[in-house]
Amino acid sequence: MFRPLILATVGVLALSGCDRSNEGASVSINADGGNVLGAIDGETGEMKIDVPGFQGSVKLPKIKIDTGDFDLNGVRLYPGSSIKTLNIVGNDNTGGLRVAFASPATPAIVRDWFAQRLGKVGYQVHPEGANLIGTTDENKPFRLELAPDGTDKATGTIVISG
Repeated sequence: MFRPLILATVGVLALSGCDRSNEGASVSINADGGNVLGAIDGETGEMKIDVPGFQGSVKLPKIKIDTGDFDLNGVRLYPGSSIKTLNIVGNDNTGGLRVAFASPATPAIVRDWFAQRLGKVGYQVHPEGANLIGTTDENKPFRLELAPDGTDKATGTIVISG
């Protein structure tokens, strides 16, 4: 069920730019009862893989994932945003996606921006305070949690459950 999601994530990582600055995205792919199969540490650039028949780690340049590297049915992150962590959890019956990001706008602006665009691609969402809740176009639970980060920025987390 989540193999396409895992493959899409590998594609995102392959297409995303490498960045040797101090800021990188952490990525993890979890399956088989929540066990981590692969992960990239955003602070160190270390990639670990632990799958049947192979275990290893390698040091990579830090990966920065931004609005051009991620989308939900064509809806990208708010312009100027950057992904801090990307976690994929999956097995045969359930799974999910959790993306933490930072945006250069207030929570209300980011929320309204997402609400307008997600509605156009079949998501059924409504505001709940600074957040959006509802379902995806595939009727999976969706939640966008937003919080202020200073006076004119926001941090957010997108959660899609399977």
